Amino acid sequence: STAMWRDEGVEDEETLSAFLEASKTREGRAALSDALADTLHLLPASPAPLLLLRLRLLRNLLAGDALNQGTFVLLSGPAAVVSAALSLPALSPDLARAALQALGNAALGGDRHREAVWDALFPGALREFARVRDAGVLDPLCMVLDTCCSGDGGRGRVEELCHEDLGLPVLVELVATASRLGHKEEWLEWLLFKICVEEEKFEALFAALDSTDGGESGNGFNANHAFLMGTLSKCLTERPEEVSVSNSFALHVFNIQKHAAETLDFTCRGSSELPTGLPGIDVIGYSLVLLKDICAWEPSSSETEAPVDSLLQAEPSSLGTEPPVDSLLQAGLVKRLLKYLGELEPPSTIRKAMAKEQGDQQPAFATAKVCPYNGYRRDLVAVIANCLHGRKQVQDEVRQLNGIMLLLQQCVIDEGNAYLREWGLLAVKYLLEENEENQKEVSELQMQEPILTPEVAELGLRVEIDKKTGHPKLVNSS
Repeated sequence: STAMWRDEGVEDEETLSAFLEASKTREGRAALSDALADTLHLLPASPAPLLLLRLRLLRNLLAGDALNQGTFVLLSGPAAVVSAALSLPALSPDLARAALQALGNAALGGDRHREAVWDALFPGALREFARVRDAGVLDPLCMVLDTCCSGDGGRGRVEELCHEDLGLPVLVELVATASRLGHKEEWLEWLLFKICVEEEKFEALFAALDSTDGGESGNGFNANHAFLMGTLSKCLTERPEEVSVSNSFALHVFNIQKHAAETLDFTCRGSSELPTGLPGIDVIGYSLVLLKDICAWEPSSSETEAPVDSLLQAEPSSLGTEPPVDSLLQAGLVKRLLKYLGELEPPSTIRKAMAKEQGDQQPAFATAKVCPYNGYRRDLVAVIANCLHGRKQVQDEVRQLNGIMLLLQQCVIDEGNAYLREWGLLAVKYLLEENEENQKEVSELQMQEPILTPEVAELGLRVEIDKKTGHPKLVNSS
């Protein structure tokens, strides 16, 4: 019995193992409630093997049992568990996991419980636990953080977690561990999304990752940067109805995209989709995916068809006085993306058609850039297409930047860019909708030595070579 254990001070692994087995049931936890205080009392002097069993026993006793959760907090259990776990020379993954699971179960008891757990962990202990590079530790740690950052006091704890000197180092360790392990659990994903997007700490966290050991790629980005961008992209893509994006977040993503594009080597053709495992390439790719989703919001006054992948169906009022896409447009997003698109070699369909037409006089694209990953061209076109939807000012901007021809060239199949043709057709549709100037420019295209391709023939267009520049273009075939 627990009374005999307490009175005689006798305990061994066999006894603890028996208690641990009994505590797996609701009835067993109720019967062992007296053991909770004894277990806490014995934690400080426990050798590692017994400490692990005692932490696991506490974890079980605290699972959904309100009485045990209350007693645990009343007896300063959170502080005792943290102190015992960190007292050993080296914090093993098994000990860390058991301690965090116990704290997580206790935190579920209510606001008072969450406060006690947070006070025991923040900030030093959190950072120590986050440094344990083990998926079995990271998951309960993120569960504890997620639980503590909810409820009445959650907002204040989120602000503490965003503190530059106290909380951000914890998040940096979390990202570094998750990146190394390839960890993709929802608790971590939505914690990072809450911090970066809802609390607008993306810029600070991204900058703090510069100092981490994430395998610098030579252009200022490392694997931790790429992991964070990929995680945020996944969250925005999968659950857009649950989030809103601020102007500052959108502009920070754009700034990262610009820096990546200016420093990346575009002479090596990519052979894989995201993630490629190359930090600089993954950062530019995920930044484009984020921009595509941010720009896919639907104007509330529009009755027209929404963009493909219209992933941010929020009313402008819910995003502030100015939707983030408008801030991006004012910052020159479309002009820059058209520039990137124009610097690329033509799509493979057009390249093959040109080679067939010119025979031995192969077209020279030595100075043209190539796609650094499969899908890069498609992602550029997708962002532009979503910007064009329902916005005459963007339609006019594309025409004024001589971008109509360039977008027409994207209405073809391209090796390594799945769905480029579909995004190209959508972009051209949005480009011409209710815009007489753009429609007139397309209809007045002159025909010279046309090269027919099945994809553009369906549009009533054809590819031809401009005699002055030697570059391909599409013209009206009617």
